[in-house]
Amino acid sequence: MNLGARILVVDDKKSFRFMIKGYLEDGGYQSTCVADGAEALAELARVRFDLVLSDMVMPEMDGVTLLHKVRLCHPQVPFVLITAHGSIDSVVAAMKEGVDDYLLKPLNREELLVVVERLLGHAKLRVNYERMLDCEREKFSFQNITSSSIAMGKTLAAAQQVAASSHTTVSIYGESGVGKEVLARAIHVASGQSMASFVAVNCAAIPETLLESELFGHVKGAFTGADREREGKCSRADGGTLFLDEIGDMPLSLQPKLLRLLEERVYEKVGSDRQVAVDFRIIVATHRNLDECCNQGTFRRDLYHRLNIFPITIPPLRERREDIPQLAEHFINAFRQHQGKPLPGLSKAALDLMMTHDWPGNVRELRNLLEYATIVTNGELIQPEHLRLQQQSAPCPKGQSDDLISLSFNFSRAEFSLDAVTAQVIGWALEKCNHNKSSAARLLKASRKLFY
Repeated sequence: MNLGARILVVDDKKSFRFMIKGYLEDGGYQSTCVADGAEALAELARVRFDLVLSDMVMPEMDGVTLLHKVRLCHPQVPFVLITAHGSIDSVVAAMKEGVDDYLLKPLNREELLVVVERLLGHAKLRVNYERMLDCEREKFSFQNITSSSIAMGKTLAAAQQVAASSHTTVSIYGESGVGKEVLARAIHVASGQSMASFVAVNCAAIPETLLESELFGHVKGAFTGADREREGKCSRADGGTLFLDEIGDMPLSLQPKLLRLLEERVYEKVGSDRQVAVDFRIIVATHRNLDECCNQGTFRRDLYHRLNIFPITIPPLRERREDIPQLAEHFINAFRQHQGKPLPGLSKAALDLMMTHDWPGNVRELRNLLEYATIVTNGELIQPEHLRLQQQSAPCPKGQSDDLISLSFNFSRAEFSLDAVTAQVIGWALEKCNHNKSSAARLLKASRKLFY
């Protein structure tokens, strides 16, 4: 219930105004009554109202004309027309003009209160949704990306330049954890688009058999288990941005369809031959060298050239160590708010240790490290022993020597299988690489998506 909401009633008949006022006040609402459109506009300029109820037919200014004037200054205020001329044509015309709802005379009290409550509820949800989007826009804006390094400054300058070209395809390169999705979202926000239309797909995390359906959707009966039609991420991104993370891991079989999407801005749902047109920007990201992938035959050369229109590279954290103090303070400030406890910050010894670390997990590793440290401290400065860097700073080894890897696993005959051996090898690689999936994938000479 939106009890106490302020409602403006506009009708040239005094008796009708007071009848509506009685109905509304019985329902717990505040109401102000005026006799014509000019008075209504004057009241709207003086007081904030949550909803307008107006008669359709009035002298000098009718309800539709008043609607247009209200929309110019108060576009979010719900507007309801009341009319005794309840023909289908007048109702349809009013709806086309943008009225939120209509009521017919003679007025029914219960129907009036139901319409008012529903529209006020919708308006409240819309306001809350806009506030949430404003918070998201602030969170992912360029102003919220902390850096003082020259290398990162060039990266951010390039990203801000391409943000103005809302249809240009962008490729973001960088190691795992450098913040490729953060930069993609900043480009999206700076393009002036709604945060709701930023749709991310991790090409390495979705099995090959499901990725096409995830991207394009499917029709009912397209494959076993497709018991209903489903919209894909392309449909959700229409009018905004489709972000394809780990594009270097996209299966070869799906790459021609992505190429067609890029060139023609059309796609087909799985199981359908009907083309669907879309309009969005595509941003891709990868930790791989796509040129080398093309040479190895795992990535199409024509798709690479189509994606590489505006390449941006994010330098790893070890190449911009001057950002570490700023980033650390940025994350500690965020944890102060989330954890609701005093966090004095970093000791000089802890910061010195962080400045010498190679950060194989980049900014993500730094954030996770500090989150742990802020949890285990109790009002004191973060010290080296809170950082766990001793365990994390060791590089991923090649084995017991540069050219020899020795593995030893024991299985019972009942447990032994190819899957069991594979699981043990994957677990060994992750342990050796401190659970960094990219490093473990390089050690095994395998795709990163193996670890998903």
